[in-house]
Amino acid sequence: MQDYSVLKRSFLTVRRSWLLVLAVLLRAAAAHAQAPAALRGTVTDSLSGQPLPGVRVGLLGLPGGTSTDALGQFRLLRLPAGTYRLQLGALGYRPHTKTVTLVAGETRGVEASLATTALNLAEVTVSQPRDPNQTLAPISHIDQTLRPVNSAQDLLRLVPGLFIAQHAGGGKAEQIFIRGFDADHGTDFAVSLDGLPVNMVSHAHGQGYADFHFVIPETVEQLKIYKGPYTARFGDFATAGAGEFLTKNSLDHSQVKLEVGRFNTYRALAMVDLLGTHHLFSKKPESAYVAAEYNFTNSYFDNPQHFKRFNGLGKYVGQLSDKTSLTLFGSYFTSSWDASGQIPDRAVAEGIISRFGSLDPSEGGNTNRSNAYAILTTALPHDATLRQQVYYSHYFFNLYSNFTFFKNDPVNGDEINQRDTGRNIYGYTGTYDRDDYLGSKALHSVLGLGTRIDDAGLVLRHAAQRVPLDTFNIGRLYEQNINAYLDETLTLTDRLTVNAALRADVFVFQFRGQRADSAAGGFVPLSGRVTRGRVSPKLNFYYQVSPAVQLFVRSGLGFHSNDARGVVQGSGSFQALPRAAGAEVGSTFKPVPSLVVNAAFWTLRLQDELVYSGDEGTTESVGPTQRFGADVSLRWQLVSWLFADGDFNFSHGRLVQAPEGENYIPLAPTFTSTGGLSVRAPSGLNASLRYRHIDSRPAQEDNAIRARGYFLLDAVLNYTRPRYQLGLQAQNLLNVQWNEAQFATDSRLRGEPTSVNELNFTPGTPFFVKATASLFF
Repeated sequence: MQDYSVLKRSFLTVRRSWLLVLAVLLRAAAAHAQAPAALRGTVTDSLSGQPLPGVRVGLLGLPGGTSTDALGQFRLLRLPAGTYRLQLGALGYRPHTKTVTLVAGETRGVEASLATTALNLAEVTVSQPRDPNQTLAPISHIDQTLRPVNSAQDLLRLVPGLFIAQHAGGGKAEQIFIRGFDADHGTDFAVSLDGLPVNMVSHAHGQGYADFHFVIPETVEQLKIYKGPYTARFGDFATAGAGEFLTKNSLDHSQVKLEVGRFNTYRALAMVDLLGTHHLFSKKPESAYVAAEYNFTNSYFDNPQHFKRFNGLGKYVGQLSDKTSLTLFGSYFTSSWDASGQIPDRAVAEGIISRFGSLDPSEGGNTNRSNAYAILTTALPHDATLRQQVYYSHYFFNLYSNFTFFKNDPVNGDEINQRDTGRNIYGYTGTYDRDDYLGSKALHSVLGLGTRIDDAGLVLRHAAQRVPLDTFNIGRLYEQNINAYLDETLTLTDRLTVNAALRADVFVFQFRGQRADSAAGGFVPLSGRVTRGRVSPKLNFYYQVSPAVQLFVRSGLGFHSNDARGVVQGSGSFQALPRAAGAEVGSTFKPVPSLVVNAAFWTLRLQDELVYSGDEGTTESVGPTQRFGADVSLRWQLVSWLFADGDFNFSHGRLVQAPEGENYIPLAPTFTSTGGLSVRAPSGLNASLRYRHIDSRPAQEDNAIRARGYFLLDAVLNYTRPRYQLGLQAQNLLNVQWNEAQFATDSRLRGEPTSVNELNFTPGTPFFVKATASLFF
């Protein structure tokens, strides 16, 4: 009997155990039956086989969506079981759709390739799910497809609302105007190429100096524009905005090109695909190419400019594995020129020189820059991507300028020599990019870390006919920036997305040298070391009213650094990292399928502004400023072959601490506009007629001297066949007299008893025509 009881208890125990196991298995089966599915895939270019980043990915009938990452990969997670229509699209590529059936708990992989096609604005979408801060992406994508680009200046003009002025005939970096800023050569607009910074800190000629001439325009494939200080990825100089230029990963074909124009203008270009179907490091898709250009012109000045520039570039992009890609890049740039410089109105009015003459023909200079970088991009577990970049630049700059002529030295003149000798730039940037969920809400996170070191010799000297006479200051610069940021994009609802970010920067300013001091009868130390930091929060909201209408509200703090020589001296109110506080509200929308419009109303307050000081060839602080304005951009496909575009930019800015009537911001633009008509015929005939207009504006704080506005017309005509292209370009079709660079400068001509403060200018190009011919192979 006792044995039976033991047996019965054992049976019941085993039975309960099996029932428990069965219950667990049933629950697991039920959970699996209800488990969400996932869709993962990779999108490539059908011609090159290279991954395509930024492709829009969505499911027909469902809100939201995503876009491909740097490896061309996408992820759509937490999908109910069912049958879907996957939609892939990118501007300039044929839309791709595919039916996909998902079962519960399944992760389905999809491979897709996109083929190029004719531009169709009806396919343009107004949302950027992976990078919502790129509100101008639809506009910039259209511009890159339609507008002919044949110079580094043309590349900068692709930024809506950005104007440039050249006052050394093409040798120096351009003067940049955007959102009510005379940003000089880049003080308040950050420029980068493939993540390589272009702006120079504590440069011999000016803070933020951004010489973009080392870029071969035909190698640039994409431009990303970020106006205002709202994006955490950008720190120094990104107050009015930032422009990211990206070079091609591969060539559709090899090419040679020749250009011939007025004023002894010549240009030769060669771009050669090195690999073709061969492989170098991997059996997966690889590409490698080299490009080189040579420019020469005497320009339209009375004194021949003898401008020479050479650019060389090489790039390799390869898929080392399904989860890793490698990019290697190297370039070299060198340039030399003679410049006519800026001249005073009275010198032309009195017949001393012509509009295209020069008061000091010895102006000019030479510069060169070498660049190298490597990028390793790796797909990590948990839907993350790690991108790491190291870069190096070696730079030299030597410039002779004369702004005031004989004001300071009536015998030898006031020519100055600015030298940036042997600058070395070392840098690293790393980003950890991850798709996740916060509860049921999709969360995209980016963690960034970087550093940049500038090590350079800086010299400012007095010269005559390029012969140094004495030294104003000389020394060695060491400046380092260490930065980190966290950027979070949370999809709160199917329509509402919030982007919040925090960026931290630490700067070490160090200069060891000396400066001339007349009171001391010689040189005094110009040395010191200062460490300063900035924390810059950002908060942005995006609301998708419909597939054709997106609203946005954006805000953030930013900054620009100041010259290390001024920081270590601590002179006056000179701020090391003056803060910029900005906000804007606007919309990107399509009132009709073929019309894309972007409109924004913005405001920006800068804690301390730098303006150009023509009499010293340096920069000076004028205190805080306040600006507000409106930007409107539209792109319209009138018929299949005819496109219209227009950018209209209004701004109002004032010095905050100056009295009324003396509080104008010198050279700050008040109204600018660009636009035109473009023809793209199936026969291969492409043409464009474009205008540029900038309004007259104050040249000094009391508005007594005004920089003169202008309106110009340019035209381009190209005929393209599979094996060749022929083209004709014309600038200033109406041959108007216009001033390109303009300053209110206190200058004295030889023999004048006193100096005169008036408008000094560099004349803009007269009617100019250039013919081009290209062969493709």
